[in-house]
Amino acid sequence: DSAESSPSVVFENIKTCSPNCLQMLLENISNLTVDADFTVELIPEINVAVATFMKSIDTKAFVKKCSQDKRVREFKMTARLLESTQTIKAENLPDNISTEYLTVYFESARSGGGPVSDVQLFPKENSAIITFCGHKGNT
Repeated sequence: DSAESSPSVVFENIKTCSPNCLQMLLENISNLTVDADFTVELIPEINVAVATFMKSIDTKAFVKKCSQDKRVREFKMTARLLESTQTIKAENLPDNISTEYLTVYFESARSGGGPVSDVQLFPKENSAIITFCGHKGNT
């Protein structure tokens, strides 16, 4: 059962593949549609993209299919499941944001959040570290 596997797949070494090309490639491999079935977030600072599937798919099988794909290999990209984490960093926060607001925001199920155990605010950096009570059981 893939219920415990992540709905997100990390693609590393994406610099030789344009964002549009990457989206089309993932559509071709998954037979799904970007925006309707999954989203792609680029993180160019670390040469990575994250595909998150809203439609329930076997992401382990998808990662295996990607690693065997001729085009993925030509671009020298790698794919792996995104690990679960209990802590995230939120950046570019507005001035004067409160820990209470961040707690409520990240506990919102609509935003994919869950119970928050701690929020550390770093006003000088306009960032915060949010720690969740545990790994999400359901999506």
